[in-house]
Amino acid sequence: MAETLVTVELTQQQDYRFEARFGEAVPPLICDEPPPLGSGQGPSPVQLLATAVGNCLSDSLIFALRKFKQSADPINCRVQAQVGRNAEGRLRVLRIDATIKLGAPAARLEHLDRVLTQFEAFCTVTQSVGTGIEVTTQVFDADGVQVK
Repeated sequence: MAETLVTVELTQQQDYRFEARFGEAVPPLICDEPPPLGSGQGPSPVQLLATAVGNCLSDSLIFALRKFKQSADPINCRVQAQVGRNAEGRLRVLRIDATIKLGAPAARLEHLDRVLTQFEAFCTVTQSVGTGIEVTTQVFDADGVQVK
Protein backbone atom coordinates (compact mmCIF):
# COMPACT_ATOMS: atom_id res chain seq x y z
CA MET A 1 0.00 0.00 0.00
CA ALA A 2 1.25 3.46 -0.85
CA GLU A 3 1.91 5.96 1.88
CA THR A 4 -0.82 8.48 2.59
CA LEU A 5 -0.37 12.03 3.80
CA VAL A 6 -3.12 13.20 6.18
CA THR A 7 -3.38 16.95 6.69
CA VAL A 8 -5.25 18.84 9.42
CA GLU A 9 -5.12 22.63 9.58
CA LEU A 10 -5.40 24.36 12.94
CA THR A 11 -6.15 28.07 13.26
CA GLN A 12 -6.03 29.83 16.60
CA GLN A 13 -9.29 31.58 17.42
CA GLN A 14 -8.51 32.87 20.89
CA ASP A 15 -6.10 31.83 23.63
CA TYR A 16 -6.01 28.00 23.54
CA ARG A 17 -9.09 27.56 21.32
CA PHE A 18 -8.36 26.37 17.79
CA GLU A 19 -10.47 25.54 14.78
CA ALA A 20 -9.39 22.25 13.22
CA ARG A 21 -10.11 21.78 9.52
CA PHE A 22 -9.98 18.34 7.95
CA GLY A 23 -10.78 19.21 4.34
CA GLU A 24 -13.81 20.23 2.32
CA ALA A 25 -15.99 17.21 3.06
CA VAL A 26 -15.69 17.30 6.87
CA PRO A 27 -17.07 20.09 9.08
CA PRO A 28 -14.51 21.95 11.20
CA LEU A 29 -14.06 21.13 14.86
CA ILE A 30 -13.34 23.50 17.73
CA CYS A 31 -10.61 22.28 20.07
CA ASP A 32 -9.81 23.90 23.41
CA GLU A 33 -7.97 23.27 26.64
CA PRO A 34 -10.09 22.92 29.78
CA PRO A 35 -10.01 25.68 32.40
CA PRO A 36 -7.90 27.26 33.77
CA LEU A 37 -5.85 27.44 30.54
CA GLY A 38 -8.69 27.44 28.05
CA SER A 39 -12.44 27.78 28.26
CA GLY A 40 -13.32 24.16 27.48
CA GLN A 41 -15.33 25.02 24.36
CA GLY A 42 -14.25 21.87 22.57
CA PRO A 43 -12.37 18.63 23.11
CA SER A 44 -8.86 18.90 24.49
CA PRO A 45 -5.83 17.34 22.78
CA VAL A 46 -5.95 14.46 25.29
CA GLN A 47 -9.63 13.86 24.51
CA LEU A 48 -8.85 13.89 20.80
CA LEU A 49 -6.05 11.35 21.32
CA ALA A 50 -8.39 9.10 23.32
CA THR A 51 -11.04 9.52 20.62
CA ALA A 52 -8.57 8.54 17.90
CA VAL A 53 -7.53 5.39 19.79
CA GLY A 54 -11.10 4.33 20.56
CA ASN A 55 -12.40 5.09 17.09
CA CYS A 56 -9.56 3.20 15.41
CA LEU A 57 -9.97 0.18 17.71
CA SER A 58 -13.71 0.12 17.06
CA ASP A 59 -13.19 0.43 13.30
CA SER A 60 -10.62 -2.38 13.34
CA LEU A 61 -12.96 -4.62 15.32
CA ILE A 62 -15.85 -3.96 12.94
CA PHE A 63 -13.59 -4.63 9.95
CA ALA A 64 -12.34 -7.90 11.45
CA LEU A 65 -15.90 -9.04 12.23
CA ARG A 66 -17.07 -8.22 8.71
CA LYS A 67 -14.22 -10.27 7.21
CA PHE A 68 -16.04 -13.24 8.73
CA LYS A 69 -19.45 -11.86 7.67
CA GLN A 70 -20.37 -11.11 11.28
CA SER A 71 -22.02 -8.07 12.83
CA ALA A 72 -21.95 -6.99 16.46
CA ASP A 73 -23.60 -3.62 15.86
CA PRO A 74 -23.96 -1.32 17.63
CA ILE A 75 -20.49 -1.26 19.14
CA ASN A 76 -19.76 1.10 22.02
CA CYS A 77 -16.26 2.11 23.10
CA ARG A 78 -15.26 3.93 26.28
CA VAL A 79 -11.72 5.25 26.49
CA GLN A 80 -9.97 6.59 29.57
CA ALA A 81 -6.64 8.39 29.30
CA GLN A 82 -4.67 8.66 32.51
CA VAL A 83 -2.78 11.94 32.69
CA GLY A 84 -0.01 12.39 35.23
CA ARG A 85 3.53 13.60 35.69
CA ASN A 86 6.53 11.86 34.20
CA ALA A 87 9.98 11.59 35.86
CA GLU A 88 10.76 15.18 34.81
CA GLY A 89 7.52 16.43 36.38
CA ARG A 90 5.84 17.16 33.02
CA LEU A 91 2.22 16.25 32.33
CA ARG A 92 1.94 13.26 30.01
CA VAL A 93 -0.62 10.69 28.95
CA LEU A 94 0.60 7.76 31.02
CA ARG A 95 -1.79 5.09 29.77
CA ILE A 96 -4.94 4.61 27.74
CA ASP A 97 -7.58 2.01 28.60
CA ALA A 98 -10.25 1.14 26.05
CA THR A 99 -13.37 -0.87 26.84
CA ILE A 100 -15.44 -2.03 23.89
CA LYS A 101 -18.95 -3.40 24.25
CA LEU A 102 -20.35 -5.47 21.42
CA GLY A 103 -23.99 -5.10 20.45
CA ALA A 104 -24.44 -8.88 20.20
CA PRO A 105 -23.91 -11.87 22.49
CA ALA A 106 -20.60 -13.68 21.91
CA ALA A 107 -22.44 -16.96 21.31
CA ARG A 108 -24.01 -15.47 18.18
CA LEU A 109 -20.67 -14.48 16.64
CA GLU A 110 -18.73 -17.05 14.66
CA HIS A 111 -14.92 -16.90 14.70
CA LEU A 112 -14.97 -14.33 17.52
CA ASP A 113 -11.82 -15.83 19.03
CA ARG A 114 -9.91 -15.22 15.79
CA VAL A 115 -11.32 -11.70 15.47
CA LEU A 116 -10.28 -10.82 19.02
CA THR A 117 -6.73 -12.10 18.57
CA GLN A 118 -6.06 -10.02 15.47
CA PHE A 119 -8.12 -6.81 15.34
CA GLU A 120 -5.77 -4.68 17.48
CA ALA A 121 -2.81 -5.43 15.22
CA PHE A 122 -4.59 -3.68 12.34
CA CYS A 123 -5.43 -0.52 14.29
CA THR A 124 -3.14 2.13 12.79
CA VAL A 125 -3.55 4.70 15.56
CA THR A 126 -3.39 2.36 18.53
CA GLN A 127 -0.35 0.52 17.23
CA SER A 128 1.40 3.85 16.59
CA VAL A 129 0.48 5.41 19.94
CA GLY A 130 1.18 2.16 21.78
CA THR A 131 4.90 2.42 21.12
CA GLY A 132 5.06 5.31 23.58
CA ILE A 133 1.95 4.95 25.74
CA GLU A 134 0.61 1.75 27.30
CA VAL A 135 -2.76 0.93 25.71
CA THR A 136 -5.00 -1.80 27.11
CA THR A 137 -8.16 -3.11 25.49
CA GLN A 138 -11.02 -5.07 26.98
CA VAL A 139 -14.02 -6.37 25.04
CA PHE A 140 -17.40 -7.34 26.47
CA ASP A 141 -20.34 -8.85 24.65
CA ALA A 142 -23.94 -7.60 24.79
CA ASP A 143 -24.59 -9.78 27.86
CA GLY A 144 -21.70 -8.15 29.77
CA VAL A 145 -19.41 -11.18 29.46
CA GLN A 146 -15.76 -10.27 29.05
CA VAL A 147 -14.49 -11.93 25.87
CA LYS A 148 -11.07 -10.23 25.77
